[in-house]
Amino acid sequence: MVGVPEPHTGWTFITNHARVLAAIADNSNVRIRDIAARCRLTERAVQRIISDLEQDGYLSHTRDGRTNTYRIEPDRVLRHPAEAGLSVASLLSLLVQDETERAGNPVAQ
Repeated sequence: MVGVPEPHTGWTFITNHARVLAAIADNSNVRIRDIAARCRLTERAVQRIISDLEQDGYLSHTRDGRTNTYRIEPDRVLRHPAEAGLSVASLLSLLVQDETERAGNPVAQ
């Protein structure tokens, strides 16, 4: 199927929900297609994740023509008891890099 990202095998440190939230934090007008490509997910998976985040109050969006503008609620606390008291802003500060840093410091694999 064209456009479906190659799946990742093995475990990772970051959840898909956190990846999607970080992509939105980088660009509040990002398209679902671009989130999917960046996060190596299907567009349908990204839609479900955005729906989850909106239902639980971590994210909202407004529609302007064909463009969505997302708004993250940075003061919301993370859901898991092990992260009690940590805010979304704290998580995003670890995940979101300035584009100049990302371009200048590629991640070693």
